[in-house]
Amino acid sequence: MNTDSLFKPFSLKTLNIKNRIVMAPMTRSFSPNGVPTDDVAAYYKKRAEGEAGLILSEGTVINRVSSSNDANVPHFYGADALAGWQQVINEVHTAGGAMGPQIWHMGVMDNHASGWVPSQPFEGPSGLNRPGNTNGNTMTDADIADTIAAFGQAAADAKALGFDTVEIHGAHGYLIDQFFWDGTNQRTDVYGGKTLAERTRFGVEVIKEVRKRVGEDFALIIRLSQFKPSAYDFKLAKDPQEMEAWLTPLVDAGVDILHCSQRRFWEPEFEGSDLNFAGWAKKLTGKATITVGSVGLSGDFFGAFAGESSQPSSLDELLRRFDRGDFDLVGVGRPLLSDPAWAQKIRNGETDELKGFTPQALGELVM
Repeated sequence: MNTDSLFKPFSLKTLNIKNRIVMAPMTRSFSPNGVPTDDVAAYYKKRAEGEAGLILSEGTVINRVSSSNDANVPHFYGADALAGWQQVINEVHTAGGAMGPQIWHMGVMDNHASGWVPSQPFEGPSGLNRPGNTNGNTMTDADIADTIAAFGQAAADAKALGFDTVEIHGAHGYLIDQFFWDGTNQRTDVYGGKTLAERTRFGVEVIKEVRKRVGEDFALIIRLSQFKPSAYDFKLAKDPQEMEAWLTPLVDAGVDILHCSQRRFWEPEFEGSDLNFAGWAKKLTGKATITVGSVGLSGDFFGAFAGESSQPSSLDELLRRFDRGDFDLVGVGRPLLSDPAWAQKIRNGETDELKGFTPQALGELVM
């Protein structure tokens, strides 16, 4: 297979990358008390050396006490954590890479298996993390305002540290997505609403605040998903018209790139077209998109958490869609988690050297 098209440069505002391969965000939980270690910096540097064009960090939480359910997920606030991220971006840049942090508020969560809980209850639009399951507080207007400001501060800090872009996590049932979904957003104020378009308001205000803090020339990404971890077949937008009503306000608020998360990139989003989520997002908004979902592997990410292994798989279908212009960038998760040199091997045609994925890789920082 000819992968040359994946290795063309891409530029958008502050983002200038040497190829179209994006290391997708993957939670690692190797940052004790929220502080990235030397090993975390070395882990990301190794992926830059392996020629991943853009590295998006694991989710890193904003300055809200209950933004995380895991004591070892990194923070993007506080002197110690920011010093750790300064080391990360310095190492990545030294290796010739580009990087952005994914800034995150988990919203209402199940309690972590470790037993650790934040010192204040989880918070979300209605205290729900899935329909019928309350495990936190309903956010007040003041909570919402402070959270929006915390997203803006995290983005401003990312720019100040020298990151090339920032990604807002608006997917996978976390806080922003909890506002999008009527199953977790039961509010009757301006942050609720019967339509998906109405329920974008919180996400829109986060984006506007981030854009205000970083300026017009800084590249801004948002990660979105149709599915929920509690409902893999769920579709937030049921048809192209509803998707356009959802995405257009986010783009108008200041998003440059839509990172469209799927379990399997090859699955069509709506009947009557083989376009996937990223393909529809680009068609409806005209913005650059990132596709992601089981790229280069035989099984999906959720299977990995269930203990399933995956083997390398063909990129032919990915390349067909990419060369057709469906999306601009390709998010790669588990292959880069297991093998820092994955992108290099793809570029050099060393397909016999590609590694499969085993769940054991989730338990270490593979160097």
